[in-house]
Amino acid sequence: MDLELFSELGLSKGEQKVYAAVLGTGVATLNQVHEKTGIERRNIYDILNKLIEKGYVGYTTERGKRAYKASNPSMISNEIGKKRESLSRLEAQLPEIKSLYESYKPDISAEIYRGREGIKAILEDSLNYKSIRFIGGSWGVPNLLKYYWPRYNMRRLETGLAWYNLIRYEYRNDPLPEKRLMHVKVLPKEFSGNPVVVYIYGNKVANVSWEAEEFSFVIENKEIAQNYLRFHKYLWDNVAMPYAPEKKTIAGR
Repeated sequence: MDLELFSELGLSKGEQKVYAAVLGTGVATLNQVHEKTGIERRNIYDILNKLIEKGYVGYTTERGKRAYKASNPSMISNEIGKKRESLSRLEAQLPEIKSLYESYKPDISAEIYRGREGIKAILEDSLNYKSIRFIGGSWGVPNLLKYYWPRYNMRRLETGLAWYNLIRYEYRNDPLPEKRLMHVKVLPKEFSGNPVVVYIYGNKVANVSWEAEEFSFVIENKEIAQNYLRFHKYLWDNVAMPYAPEKKTIAGR
């Protein structure tokens, strides 16, 4: 039995363990619950009272001692129904929540992220869009986020997110990590040396540094994003070279 699922119904880890102990015993004393869970007796007593209040456990008293028994599982079904009903009501309010969010949203916002988790957050956000454009790409995502990349790429393909990557000159011979929905051109040597990659998607522009201490700065503003898109288009159409990696040959052949 996966006890963690009970957290969806508001049961703490201690409550989950005690409930499972009572359920697995049939009729359990405080000592039996202690033996099964290893939780201190005084804490078990408090937890049992909470489970009784929530309707998961009942008890009988014999000779002044309580014996605990799990309630009919049908009450769990009732709790799931209540949870589902509450979530449905919340879902119905999403348009109003989104409307309030948009009404107070500033024309321009900025966020700073540190570390690779911040870069992952940006990539996760990009999955909500149809395309993302890079200026100064270095294949940092597949090369430096090796364990994250396969799962992200699978979801990227599922959502139809296309990459338009203007990679730096020094990466011109690196193999493509993925050919599907992957468009690549190469910037001239003059654009090399800058460790910062620009990500453009939706109304957002992210400046991402892949140096020793990864750092990201994200600006959300329609006009700024459109200017960067025009810059990317100009480089793509007029400056960048086709991606045609040289085939490496084995010495002596």
